[in-house]
Amino acid sequence: MRDAAFHAFFEQHYAGLSRLAFLMTGETSVADDLAADALTEVWQHWDRVAAAGDPAAYARGIVANLTRNWIRRQGRARRRLRLLGVLGGDPDRVQPDVPAVLEVRRALLVLPHRRRACVVLRYAFDLSEQDVATILDISVGAVKSQTSRGAHQLAELLGDRQIIERVGGWRGE
Repeated sequence: MRDAAFHAFFEQHYAGLSRLAFLMTGETSVADDLAADALTEVWQHWDRVAAAGDPAAYARGIVANLTRNWIRRQGRARRRLRLLGVLGGDPDRVQPDVPAVLEVRRALLVLPHRRRACVVLRYAFDLSEQDVATILDISVGAVKSQTSRGAHQLAELLGDRQIIERVGGWRGE
């Protein structure tokens, strides 16, 4: 019974968890690994997670934490490589097939982790503010402010005045 319940959960949520990790990291293979790591963690605590009520929220929270840690490690590694003179220009300069999607992806990567997590969970996953607060273990007010600031920052980065108007205008935050 336990195995079947987890297997059904895995089948239903793996792709979404991987997509969340991709939107947070910008790396397909890393996203798959992070989703798998999150599901491993869920499996290890499955009885407790399933009893808590919303295993998907728990799994998203794990993905958010794993991506934050991955991003930190990448930043430290890049700084060390730059200090050694190994890393020159931007390695991600690939001619995009779909310029708008890649532009948004790059803009997302500029946002601070919590802001990016709020924007991605709210808009890409269409989760409620309460769900995002639960996943990230922050207050609903923090979700509101981080989402608003993230949307404004994305609009500025993308030069899209219509986005700014839709989210209430720039308040200088």
